[in-house]
Amino acid sequence: MAKFSWEAKSRTGSVQKGVMEAANAGLVENQLKRYGFSAISVKEEGKGLSMEIKLPGFAPKVQAKDIVVFTRQFATMIDSGLPLVQCLDILSSQQENKTLKEVLLKVKETVEGGSTFADALAKHPKVFDRLYVNLVAAGEVGGILDTILNRLAAYIEKAMKLKKQIKGAMVYPTTIMSIAVIVVGVILVFVIPTFAKMFADFGGDLPGPTKFVIALSNFVVKYILLIVGLIFASIFGVKKYYSTPKGKKLIDKMALKAPIAGPLIRKVAVAKFTRTLGTMISSGVPIMDGLEIVAKTAGNTVVEEAIFKVRQAISEGKTMAEPLQECGVFPPMVVQMISVGEATGAMDAMLSKIADFYDDEVDDAVSAMTAMMEPLLMVFLGTAVGGLVIAMYLPIFKLASTVG
Repeated sequence: MAKFSWEAKSRTGSVQKGVMEAANAGLVENQLKRYGFSAISVKEEGKGLSMEIKLPGFAPKVQAKDIVVFTRQFATMIDSGLPLVQCLDILSSQQENKTLKEVLLKVKETVEGGSTFADALAKHPKVFDRLYVNLVAAGEVGGILDTILNRLAAYIEKAMKLKKQIKGAMVYPTTIMSIAVIVVGVILVFVIPTFAKMFADFGGDLPGPTKFVIALSNFVVKYILLIVGLIFASIFGVKKYYSTPKGKKLIDKMALKAPIAGPLIRKVAVAKFTRTLGTMISSGVPIMDGLEIVAKTAGNTVVEEAIFKVRQAISEGKTMAEPLQECGVFPPMVVQMISVGEATGAMDAMLSKIADFYDDEVDDAVSAMTAMMEPLLMVFLGTAVGGLVIAMYLPIFKLASTVG
């Protein structure tokens, strides 16, 4: 069967594009008519040698942006009045990510078998998490699936932006530190031994800094394999310790108290908590279910425990603001705004406002951290490399003054 790229207009006038496998273009047009589309163009894709090989463990990963595009398109089709199964059929046929395409086909088969859309999605937790499934379930029950899907897409986009900001903040310091380590390593292993041999030929007593640098170079050259092994062993050990409940809790606690990164991590946690919970409450998810899901997706053990304490307190009849204040993780302003939201019955709107505010706070914190770390890293790099160079040139200066 050949592949045909198609472009068609829906009943609402929106233009959709996709790819469909069929024996000929006429069958594609007939299929589009059954879906309620008016075909604009149907073209057969170029024929070529297909060498697609599936290897276990090498399937393409489903990225957040793939889920956003799928969710937006799905919401548009549902809003246009297309049946659920037909939407899944169209979107799976035009999906470029092979993994997501297979998942959507399985979801379609499950829905055709009589399951709800949310139950079908729940069978693929690696692609659609509990937050996604619960919101879709709320949308199906309330008959507002298209609205929920648009909220989900907006939520995922904001979460992607937040994650991108954090990664962007870490790129510069990581790059500078890596360059510093490589430069210092090259100098100690290759450059210093040449100078040491030259100084040994000259004879005479060397300055203290020069002796120290030569001794450090000899140590690094002699035990370089051991040093590299210890570095990798330390990284592996920290990861292993972090995988234990005790280690994860200790490291997460230290991260929140870190001098520079700590405030940023706390702001990210607040933004994520308020954005996720606000989206779920506004979509009709019960607050107890919402808090459980938010806690498990917090990404920090300390924050997770605090949210579970809030959930426990609410189950005992307390308000959300009281336990939030007692846990000490959330700033007083957040606690007060949530208290106002509870009193006025506008919790979802208040949580969204807090999330928007802390998104801006994260922007400012990332900019401030980058601006502060830039000169510190440059001073570190200059001191490390400059110190080594000066230490090796001191004997030359001493020799020049003696000859003079």
